[in-house]
Amino acid sequence: MLKIFGGPSRYIQGPDAIAHLGETMALFGPQAALVIDSYVLDVHGARLRDLCAASGVDTHVLAVEGEMTPASIQDLCRRAAATPARAVAAVGGGKALDAGKAVARALHCHLVTVPTVASNDAPTSKNYVLYDDRHNLVAVEHMLFNPTMVLVDTALVATAPANFFRAGLGDAISKKFEAAQCHAAGGPNMYNGTSTLTAQLIADGCYRTLLADGAAALAAAGSGQPTPAFERAVEAMILMSGLGFESGGLSIAHALTRGLPRIAGVGHALHGLQVAVGLLVQLELERRDDAVLAGLEDWYAAVGLPVTLKDLGASGIDDGQLRTAAELTLNARHAANFGHALTVEELAGALKRRAG
Repeated sequence: MLKIFGGPSRYIQGPDAIAHLGETMALFGPQAALVIDSYVLDVHGARLRDLCAASGVDTHVLAVEGEMTPASIQDLCRRAAATPARAVAAVGGGKALDAGKAVARALHCHLVTVPTVASNDAPTSKNYVLYDDRHNLVAVEHMLFNPTMVLVDTALVATAPANFFRAGLGDAISKKFEAAQCHAAGGPNMYNGTSTLTAQLIADGCYRTLLADGAAALAAAGSGQPTPAFERAVEAMILMSGLGFESGGLSIAHALTRGLPRIAGVGHALHGLQVAVGLLVQLELERRDDAVLAGLEDWYAAVGLPVTLKDLGASGIDDGQLRTAAELTLNARHAANFGHALTVEELAGALKRRAG
């Protein structure tokens, strides 16, 4: 495989960055689809449309509600195709951003992502996730290219509740270790190439930034007042984490999100919280002889991340559920990106030791 590195064409971050949405969308023409979370539409929709109108851009609103199922996405893309829009602004949380990616892919057009929370690194990536009506993951789809631009208004992101920010910490902290395992195993990254040194260094920088600034940044979450630590952590959670996982590759921590929801009570836990526990499982399976696992558990305690399945909401855990979770995990693409071939029994045993 060739080495491949990818990412968005431009990343913009800072307080009131959203004020530049109109001039940004005007770069792509006078008609744009506004794919937006219904709650965000109620609160910020009028301002967003006014910003675009001031730059000569007409917006066609496509509100996002309910699960991201294949049927709902097909309907959303059908409605988008009926408009004259040839560029997409996706505004909201991960669901709205994923919906915007699906629409941009269907329309073969530019995409600008505008996250309102920092719960994951979806803003920079080309992939989006589809679920069934019961929120079971059914497919991961991909745009041909990453979003053209990412616009991160840290004052807006800082208004989101702290639990979303905490989930973002959990999603991002794993990337150093997953990229390292993928590289060591010679596995493919999200571009079906091998990792570059650049991607590995970015993933490591993400980890170091979060260890240094994560707790202080979390203290500012929900305040609406981004601090220097908050700015650094958001950059790590969105930009560094996104580049690190797509170009560096994923491993067991993310593969576990295929299996963990089959454990009773875990399915509704935020993605990043599942990844956080998944990372601890991965580190145990790595059979490390250093102090990394213990150090991470101390950091988890400082920022309030879960360390057991019980912390994720699991109850009545039995060996059958753990085995099913292990089987589904090992069927995921990323599970092969590991230093040694795992068995169902080995993974189920590690999950049992994390039951709590």
